[in-house]
Amino acid sequence: MKTATISSLWLGSWLPAALAEMVTHDHNFHPDHILRVTEAQVPLSCESRTDILVNGTSPGPALHIMPGTSSWIRVYNDMPDQNLTMHWHGLTQRMAPFADGTPLASQWPIPPGHFFDYEIATNNDDAGTYFYHSHVDMQAISCTGPLIVDDCGSSPYHYDDERILHFQDFFQKSDEEMMSDVTKGPFKWAGEIHGVLLNGKGVATGQQTSIGPSGGGRGFFGGRLGGRPDGFGGNFRHHGGHYDGQSDSKGCDSKSDDTSSDDSNQAQVEITAGCTLPVIDVEPGKTYRFRFIGANGLSFLTMGLEDHDDLTIIQVDGSEYNVPVKTDRLNIGAGQRFDVLFKAKTIDELEKNGNKSTFYLQFETLERPEPYTGYGVVRYDQSTPIPTAPANKVLDLPRDPTNWMEYTFTSLFPEQNEAPSASEVTRRIIIDAEQKQENATGKVVWELAHLSWTEHTYTSPLLVDIYQHGDAALPNWEAAQSNWGWDPKTKSFPCKLGEVIEIVFQNTGSELGGIVETHPFHAHSKHYYDIGSGPGKYDAEANNKKLEQTGYKAVRRDTTMLYRYDEQVGIGEPAGWRAWRLKITDAGVWMIHCHILSHMMMGMQSVWTMGDAEQIRKLPPTAISGYMTYGGSVYGNSTHAPRLYQYFNGTNQCKAVKKKERIRVY
Repeated sequence: MKTATISSLWLGSWLPAALAEMVTHDHNFHPDHILRVTEAQVPLSCESRTDILVNGTSPGPALHIMPGTSSWIRVYNDMPDQNLTMHWHGLTQRMAPFADGTPLASQWPIPPGHFFDYEIATNNDDAGTYFYHSHVDMQAISCTGPLIVDDCGSSPYHYDDERILHFQDFFQKSDEEMMSDVTKGPFKWAGEIHGVLLNGKGVATGQQTSIGPSGGGRGFFGGRLGGRPDGFGGNFRHHGGHYDGQSDSKGCDSKSDDTSSDDSNQAQVEITAGCTLPVIDVEPGKTYRFRFIGANGLSFLTMGLEDHDDLTIIQVDGSEYNVPVKTDRLNIGAGQRFDVLFKAKTIDELEKNGNKSTFYLQFETLERPEPYTGYGVVRYDQSTPIPTAPANKVLDLPRDPTNWMEYTFTSLFPEQNEAPSASEVTRRIIIDAEQKQENATGKVVWELAHLSWTEHTYTSPLLVDIYQHGDAALPNWEAAQSNWGWDPKTKSFPCKLGEVIEIVFQNTGSELGGIVETHPFHAHSKHYYDIGSGPGKYDAEANNKKLEQTGYKAVRRDTTMLYRYDEQVGIGEPAGWRAWRLKITDAGVWMIHCHILSHMMMGMQSVWTMGDAEQIRKLPPTAISGYMTYGGSVYGNSTHAPRLYQYFNGTNQCKAVKKKERIRVY
């Protein structure tokens, strides 16, 4: 699968239970996946836009990896004038901190004309739905794609096939315009979305749909089961890692041996002109696993399926299967994922319904000043043309999201649940979410615990500083305890390994008239246990009592919603809360942030150090030099083969053990 020129190093106590090797990724090395990132004007949402594309499309290819393995993913920055990183959203980077993709927190970004080889490791219990996206500026609007960790053996649930439903937002403004609007003074709002895309297709506000052709559905990732990676007539292309985008530049390296991959199931949507609805093809009578991915940059979506109100949620945010939960709709915020079992109607049921073969998937934005309603199509017969959007809504979806699935999801395997109890909590950190305006400039910022942080706050990555200067670069623990949890010098939140912390996000009324917004909060590093939410101000005693009385033990999550409850309150007044519990076990530099991109650019991000310098610095001194500078030797280009550190030996620990009979929900 992969080879490299290797020289071994003795690590001592730097990285126990890892391979400890320096490798040169020359022409003999073949990564498991290759992503080439370009910028281009593309037809989109019945209009056009300059997007950041991955292997020529947005979303990029669906990557599939296995649990209990390590994979190399090569990311080329073929853009002439922009930096780039790639974040593996939801995967915990336990032993590869330079691979988390957070610029100026854990790594230098990839310079134009360079590439970086990300080493991604998974645990045996990581099977689930994730996605990848750039973490630079507003690039994640379009620079994104599905990342699926397949089950080791069979899933605990029975289903016949699966489909990916990857949601994104469409904006008429360019990334650069939006970035300028929200980061400069006087403040100018970047604007609401002008459409929602499903697998790369959608309809912009004010545009009229046309009838789509029969045949395979454009913008369809396809399925994976039964030896048919193209599913039921999925009209997509296999790229096998080969670059297929159109670019004015040949990028970093156009040699064929550097654009190959052994990923033969790398399914990719097609970019097409026209104004038709996105379509998901299914076969009558089959049970499907629908993998919903909220790769949105702003919108909070609610959605339902016409004449299909029996959906079953089996997993949230990857990593842990839950006891099946029935629902008639989904609410998906930016960064969230839901795996849902969908039972297709039988032929008899379709005949009784007048041989109807297309049904609308209706999705609407929540808690925004300009609501948007869009549609996809679930189609049972490929010979049927894709219908236009309905004249009127087909579903009446509830508008209040605050009680949807709260205190609901529990582990399918409770004996493996490690949710900390209230008595185990060693420290509580209250993080006020505040919007403020600078009087002198008119610039508007978001703050977490009275700190506004962006990737431009530091001049070098904090992880790099820790490797270079040790404990001197770490946040001061004592100073942080008297300063809302963060150190004023390093502007980061320190944690000690072994701590059990309770993080409480407290929504507040904005300085701009007391308005309140909803925020999807996402944590890098280890998944946390979400212990609920509520209106007003957090009351630990009341919430602990509720958890105790109900016996609720949460599943692991990485993105949950801080609701607003009220549209407006007094300036600075409490307006809802969200609470997590997390045992600190993974040393490194990690981020916690709102996943609304404009809010991130306005400062709604935070950097956390977990562990001391000795625990964080897993690389030996002789291995770090290439990571320490922008464009260092770990970044390859057309004339330079990168030399970098290999954390894992590539051993596949995924063993398809015989499991109990799969659970049949339908």
